Amino acid sequence: MPTATITSKGQVTIPLALRTALGLHAGVKLDFVRDKDGFKVVPLRGAAPTLRGRFAGRVSKPVSIAAMDEAIASEAALRFRSISSDGSDGSD
Repeated sequence: MPTATITSKGQVTIPLALRTALGLHAGVKLDFVRDKDGFKVVPLRGAAPTLRGRFAGRVSKPVSIAAMDEAIASEAALRFRSISSDGSDGSD
């Protein structure tokens, strides 16, 4: 199994065998997803199907649509009050 060392700047060189196996190249962004035994390294790609399961296990309890709507409304109201109190209309 290939190994890598973390530099003092927190950088890691991914061994060529792994880069080849994962189809990685310069500029590819990686996501580190917590797994039951550690972390998975997931290349971020533009296609929607590649997002499947990426967020699984990141929260202990799913958020309901009603809770999302409430959070959005609350933030919108807060922003509206902030704009109204400083007298600006938000445009520059």
